[in-house]
Amino acid sequence: MSAPNKIIIATKNSGKMREIRELLRDIPFEIMSMTDAGINDEIEENGQSYSENALIKAQAIHRITGNMIISDDSGLEVDALGGRPGIRSARYAVDTKERIEKLLGELDGLPFEKRRARFVCVACLFFGEGRYNFFNGTVEGYISDKPRGTNGFGFDPVFYVPEYNLTMAELSQDIKNRISHRAKAFRALNEFILAKNLFI
Repeated sequence: MSAPNKIIIATKNSGKMREIRELLRDIPFEIMSMTDAGINDEIEENGQSYSENALIKAQAIHRITGNMIISDDSGLEVDALGGRPGIRSARYAVDTKERIEKLLGELDGLPFEKRRARFVCVACLFFGEGRYNFFNGTVEGYISDKPRGTNGFGFDPVFYVPEYNLTMAELSQDIKNRISHRAKAFRALNEFILAKNLFI
């Protein structure tokens, strides 16, 4: 049975949940992860775009719980790799360490100015079948020559942000929550919820 004072985030990633809880701190209701909600299902993300994958996850979890769902899909797009790994970023290699090693291997010897990349995030606020909204966010940067920093997950340690002369994983959480792709998408989602008075 659904609980109107709860929103389930379509992730079991604890690092992502920490970021999302902070980004949605203005919403006066309980924010739950799939783990918090006791959902262990593996959802196959077989869409052809970030928005399709976000919607697939939201629909699957809504069918289980009946709750309002917030899902997202994100990826790293590297110009020198024709936009890869893109929507397949999470499946680029077996785990984070291997994904980073594979990426740096593919870009080995490429000069810094040719290593331009961006993080892309599409968040989905899902109310029920046929009722949902998408929110987008991107951040531009470059791929560094080696991992640096521990304040992040995924490709954060090799995503260099020129404005700060640091990788995403070296930035403070406050700065990440202002500039990251996920921050931009979820900030727009947060503002939409508050503006629409969805919880009144």
